[in-house]
Amino acid sequence: MHLLSVVSDEESQTLELGEKLGRLLEQPVRILLQGDLGVGKTVFARGVARGLGVDPQIPITSPTFTLMNHYSARLDLYHFDLYRLSEPDELIELGFDEYAYGSGVALIEWPEKLDNLETPGLWVTLTRISAVQREISMRLQGDNLEELTAALQDLCR
Repeated sequence: MHLLSVVSDEESQTLELGEKLGRLLEQPVRILLQGDLGVGKTVFARGVARGLGVDPQIPITSPTFTLMNHYSARLDLYHFDLYRLSEPDELIELGFDEYAYGSGVALIEWPEKLDNLETPGLWVTLTRISAVQREISMRLQGDNLEELTAALQDLCR
């Protein structure tokens, strides 16, 4: 279900949208971030982290080489970057299912590496319009997402 599509005119707006989403989250969820390199996925993730209450002194960076960073917050945040994933077994070794389907928020950059485009959660696609503008589209996939649907409708207001 396509719920929201907005244009961000600068990096600070992408950060702010992520932060607003993070403040609205009340339940565990998977947020699957798609988009080309350098389009702003980690900026959006940083916003979600701040909205969840991750200490602003803690840098939020893409876990490109570690595959996952954990941040303590109102809901624990598990930030995955699957760009360099070479074998699906690496996810098993990480305990991916435990974190991605657990009691926190799983932010997953490059979810297409999961080889499962049916993964339930909030799919966020960032598309480059210009050097600074991005289109940010969000859609929900899966059942039992009523609370998140309500949160996204609040975000649109």
